[in-house]
Amino acid sequence: MGLFSSKPKIKVQTTKKDGFSGWLKCSHCAELIHCNELGQNRHCCPKCNYHYRLSAPQRIELLADAETFEELFNEYAPIDPLEFVDTDSYKNRLQKAQEKTGRKDAAMVGVCKIHGRRVALGILDFAFMGGSMGSVVGEKFCLLIEMALKEKIPLILVSASGGARMQESILSLMQMAKTSAALAKYGQAGLPYLSVLTNPTTGGVTASFATLGDIIIAEPEALIGFAGPRVVEQTTREKLPPRAQKSEFLLEKGMIDCIVNRHDLKDRLSLILTHLTDNARTKASKKSDLPDKLGKIIELASKKETSTVQ
Repeated sequence: MGLFSSKPKIKVQTTKKDGFSGWLKCSHCAELIHCNELGQNRHCCPKCNYHYRLSAPQRIELLADAETFEELFNEYAPIDPLEFVDTDSYKNRLQKAQEKTGRKDAAMVGVCKIHGRRVALGILDFAFMGGSMGSVVGEKFCLLIEMALKEKIPLILVSASGGARMQESILSLMQMAKTSAALAKYGQAGLPYLSVLTNPTTGGVTASFATLGDIIIAEPEALIGFAGPRVVEQTTREKLPPRAQKSEFLLEKGMIDCIVNRHDLKDRLSLILTHLTDNARTKASKKSDLPDKLGKIIELASKKETSTVQ
């Protein structure tokens, strides 16, 4: 028997096991958080409250009463009329986005109830080609607006978009005027339209329906603007102010009306709609009194406490 024959053999692992442990590094504060904790906190960092993006189904789960959302106009799907090709063909890009999200396009629209109130709800999913607005997005939003006008119910649109879809060229840009015209008709009927801006909301979406709301609400730290900060700086050759194009900066400049934490968003939307549609004194107000009334509602929606507008 050899000198070392009685010693146990040591197993050497030649390959490192590679797998997801469930821990994430917050992209804002760099703290470690567990994905389960993040999901339970509505995809907001429990350390710094950074709001991560939500998919369209997650947004519906956040805002709509349980099992009340009814999707509409889902039969519409984009085509490639221009046969557009850049680094990849538009046809291939659409196919990849559809396989990734399980959806035909970036818009998800329908009717639901928010604290028992029936509303028309439209959402852009950033996971589908950056939430870009093509002809299908414009068509679905316009159909939703027309349906809300016909049934005389409030309208809520949630934006998360890089802007107009370049692969559809002028067909995409036309959706800016198309959705704006539909909202103008909706507004003439005196019905409330609430616009919710999430991170990011840019380009042609910002330049059209996203900033046409009677009340414009944004989530904290959301990037909102027409062009991104890097493009603006390259064009103007000037450094932008700190935190420019963030929702907090835009609130100071008057572009948006209030910033609402995601945990409070459903309650605040319900509160605003209550005062815009149910309050007897609001209904009796003259048109000249409405700006002051809206100002009081915005002030109320910005507070943590909820009370009644006098």
